[in-house]
Amino acid sequence: RMALTSGSMVTPLLKMGVHSGVQVPIFGATGNFGILSAHALEPRHFSEEDVTFLQSIANILAVAIERKSAERRLAYLAQFDTLTGLPNRHLFHDRLLQTIAHARRGGNPLAVLFIDLDRFKLVNDTQGHSAGDKLLKEAAARLTECVRSVDTVGRFGGDEFGAIVSDLARPGDAGVVAQKILDAIAQPYKLDARDTYVSASIGITLFPADGDSPEALVMNADTAMYRAKEQGRNTYQYFTREMNQRALARVQMEAEMRRAIEHGQFLLHYQPRVDLRSRRICGFEALLRWQHPEKGLVLPGEFVPILEEAGLIVPVGEWVLREACRQTQAWQLDGLAALPVTANLSARQFQEKDFEATVRRVLRETRVDPSLIQFELTESLLMSEPESAARTLRGLKESGLRISVDDFGTGYSSLAYLKRFPIDALK
Repeated sequence: RMALTSGSMVTPLLKMGVHSGVQVPIFGATGNFGILSAHALEPRHFSEEDVTFLQSIANILAVAIERKSAERRLAYLAQFDTLTGLPNRHLFHDRLLQTIAHARRGGNPLAVLFIDLDRFKLVNDTQGHSAGDKLLKEAAARLTECVRSVDTVGRFGGDEFGAIVSDLARPGDAGVVAQKILDAIAQPYKLDARDTYVSASIGITLFPADGDSPEALVMNADTAMYRAKEQGRNTYQYFTREMNQRALARVQMEAEMRRAIEHGQFLLHYQPRVDLRSRRICGFEALLRWQHPEKGLVLPGEFVPILEEAGLIVPVGEWVLREACRQTQAWQLDGLAALPVTANLSARQFQEKDFEATVRRVLRETRVDPSLIQFELTESLLMSEPESAARTLRGLKESGLRISVDDFGTGYSSLAYLKRFPIDALK
């Protein structure tokens, strides 16, 4: 309770004839929301019961305020990405729906851009997720600066973003925006006091030329983005109908390969290696083939890239190792000389965290002599992450396997640098 004096804070109340009042805090679990006060014309008008009653009202108000705040928070989480503050996939879809309706009325085309950061996983793996989050927030800010205030930038998840560019004067303007984004993303990021660089791959699709629904436009832009990655990254590609056909064929091929794994349609061909001095076979290279029930024998150039994209190369790679070990044992049981077999390693296999453990398990289960198994990896794979590659190769060598490097001379090609790796042979 308080009695009013002539202080500056209560002067307006005194002018109104108020001579007493009571104040209680509106205090909730998350802090103090303010003060609830009641006033009277008579002096010393309020009792202890009045204070208690007023506090109960303040408590009810605090609960209501917290509930309303929670509702606003849930509504925000349902529509915005918490890391970057950008619209999430759901809100992006709604904004695109509205922009399409506006474009239909106005007649000007719009563009949807699908933006994917290249090799962002490497930042997370080498500098930690906090550095990755910092980079994503900075990238989101740069993307927002590259478009007008009437346009929309959203985050789909991970390192994938989208942009809606409306009221285009001509379709080529979308490419101008895409190049502006590429230039902005390519600028260095200050992470933990050192410069980090990433690039982006962008797919562009147009309304109404390429589609008339949010789902079709985002899917088309995604397809074009993958084409940009195939072109070498740090570039953009416009969607074409041929891309869509190729994407559908890729989806169908992936489904067929999953069935091939289940039904045992993969097989190995063994290419002999010959010692030119003795003219005798001195080993074999295991080559993956696909015996398709309708297409016949499919060569690896047609299906291995899709195996890698879909992550299926990991189980297939383990099968290749297991099958090569089984065949090596079978030859020995038939009385043939024990000759080494080489199996190719993909980047996806090599980067698996439990790769070494998988290799040791297969060797233990098949009981094959590890010295008869040789892994072959490319020079580019070896040099992309040399420190990590050196650790993995040392672990494989400790298990008794041999290592060879293919495509030597096409990239880094430093003999001095190769001394750091436990390599048995160059090709």
